Amino acid sequence: MATKGEKTREYILDASYELFAKKGFKQVTMKDICEITGMSRGGLYSHFSSTSQLFEALLEKITKKDEMDFQGEIEKGNSAIDILEGALVLMEDEMEHPEDSLSIAMYEYAETVDSNVMESFNRIGEEKWSMLIRYGIENGEFQDVDVNEIVNVILFSYQGIRMWSRIIPMKPETFRYIVNHIKKQLIGE
Repeated sequence: MATKGEKTREYILDASYELFAKKGFKQVTMKDICEITGMSRGGLYSHFSSTSQLFEALLEKITKKDEMDFQGEIEKGNSAIDILEGALVLMEDEMEHPEDSLSIAMYEYAETVDSNVMESFNRIGEEKWSMLIRYGIENGEFQDVDVNEIVNVILFSYQGIRMWSRIIPMKPETFRYIVNHIKKQLIGE
């Protein structure tokens, strides 16, 4: 059971997500976080000492989200194709909603920290997708592809769309093209 402090921390992270998605990283202040959460500065600072610390905790939370829990799905013995289909539906939905994207905030944040921080977040994505693709190849569900190549296509096309969709209008077929390309590469559809 989560403590009161843990619940408050989660509340702050959840409330600040929309703010960072809307304003980016550079424009968000601790005062903004106080306003959106209804907390005092002292209360907020007892959980996070800066917007950088808060944003990094938010990135960690997002990275660990169980919506794409490939390992758990693999351990249950689910088919690689079913896992992939679920992940691609989620990705397409996220690409269709640029207003919920932290891409611009991530880009701005990356300019303020050592590159190792952002590389570690990317590495988690690489490891998750590599595990799924190897599982699919071993089970004969996926074609024998270059795992590193397709992982890069998946991660960077997804992030590219998330970033660009904040800047220019995107047509829904663009998202489908990317999802369909990934499917063709892995399962030959």
